[in-house]
Amino acid sequence: MKKLKILLPVDGSKSSLNAAKYVAKLAKDLQSKCTVTLISVHDDIGLGHVKEFVSSSVIDDYLREVSEKELRGAQKVLAAAGVKHSMVIKRGNVATEIITLANKEKSDMIVMGSKGRSGILDTVMGSIAQKVSSNAKQPVLLVK
Repeated sequence: MKKLKILLPVDGSKSSLNAAKYVAKLAKDLQSKCTVTLISVHDDIGLGHVKEFVSSSVIDDYLREVSEKELRGAQKVLAAAGVKHSMVIKRGNVATEIITLANKEKSDMIVMGSKGRSGILDTVMGSIAQKVSSNAKQPVLLVK
């Protein structure tokens, strides 16, 4: 049996942590016949006004820190379950970056939270989940 390649987008939300727990259980059930890639994507469009005053390296460092913080919970869940995983940090349109990486890595499926962090971002992440599930070639599993 070939290894199942799973792409797991995370944003630090409860929903994305639940997705990580689901993937950990799935990997355990499959007796580790799967590989997991965690991805954190930040759309930097909202930082446009800041770019006038701050160097791009400062913005890069800030987004990397935020991404690493968001990835930590999912990393812990997967590590505790003994699931090997890699991590990717990207900048750009969130749904597009997720789909692009899924295609580039020939992922078999994408598992992601159905809702984002909180408040207005719920709507944003929800729409990201919607865009990914509508446009990805791979099956997309949304976890509450």
